[in-house]
Amino acid sequence: MSFESRRPVLSDEQRLDWLRLIRCDNVGPRTFRALLGHYGSAGAALAALPDLARRGGATRPARVCTRAAAEREIDAARSLGVTLVALGEPAYPLRLEMIDDAPPLIALRGKVATLASPMVGIVGARNASAAGLRFAERLARDLGSAGFVVASGLARGVDGAAHRASLPTGTVAVLAGGHDQIYPPEHVALAEAILSEGAVISEMPIGWEPRARDFPRRNRLISGLAAGVVVVEAAKRSGSLITARMALEQGREVFAVPGSPLDPRCEGSNELLKQGATLVTHAADVVDVLRPILGQPVEMSAQEPDAAALPGGAETGREVLGREEPGRDERSRIVGLLGPTPVSVDELVRLSGYPPATVQVALFELELAGRLERHRGAQVSML
Repeated sequence: MSFESRRPVLSDEQRLDWLRLIRCDNVGPRTFRALLGHYGSAGAALAALPDLARRGGATRPARVCTRAAAEREIDAARSLGVTLVALGEPAYPLRLEMIDDAPPLIALRGKVATLASPMVGIVGARNASAAGLRFAERLARDLGSAGFVVASGLARGVDGAAHRASLPTGTVAVLAGGHDQIYPPEHVALAEAILSEGAVISEMPIGWEPRARDFPRRNRLISGLAAGVVVVEAAKRSGSLITARMALEQGREVFAVPGSPLDPRCEGSNELLKQGATLVTHAADVVDVLRPILGQPVEMSAQEPDAAALPGGAETGREVLGREEPGRDERSRIVGLLGPTPVSVDELVRLSGYPPATVQVALFELELAGRLERHRGAQVSML
């Protein structure tokens, strides 16, 4: 029996609960995983949310996604040929599963098998030069011939050029909005063309129109899917540099294409080279670095919740509110230790002297009340 065949699959009811939980106010990917690990199932976490938010000081009742709303989203996805794949299921990309803010559910269209192939992210300027576009096309084509799937963000410029050049060998487009809200609109046809040999994915609901802050969220998925990310052209302040930074945080390889020092579109990518990114002039520069890495087994993140092995959780929905609910003094002490500077949860446990479960519940309360933010590396801060 293969590893993939041993990975569990959610039941329809569990998938509905997962969708409801991730669509609740103040529940992001990190909070979702923490809640699932703590309460044992998405259903039990949903039942706990209103009380948690109230005790955390929420000024209004917590908005819990209703069953009817989740069912409507599933029906809308199905009508578009979109499949919701859960973290830990066989079709979920293993490298993406490694990042600590991996989406609990990804909405997928196209060939599922594409997501199991080794990937390289190619990103760059939307207003790329003719030379930059030509290089992105050549790089994507050559990487495809070498057995890599190209991942990018379906944006204008370098992203679009990389997708088009890798259509025959497979490419993955990551959306910032819902599957029915392709951005930019002129790439609707490109997204459809990708489906025959590749895939289009999103973590956003059907109908979601992308906003400015949604694009960095999308960028972390591009780097999360890939073993390495190539920046072709990037200005000093650009989304491509955000993708490169996220790639480094996720332990991915970062590559950059040198450009003219007179072209502001190359300032950011040239700076990456000064900081140690691998210089790329041919696809072989990427392949030579990634081949040894891809020969190693993918190791799962240490942040994986202890919840009877994803997906689904323990399904016992173990009750914790009575036993682990922090009292007023405990809650005040934990709030007093928090501030705008991120601190690790382990440090909070050490400094407070309270059991980890008590600290975790207090953090859930604050977060669901909109007063706490989670960061990479299991760190938290007050808003």
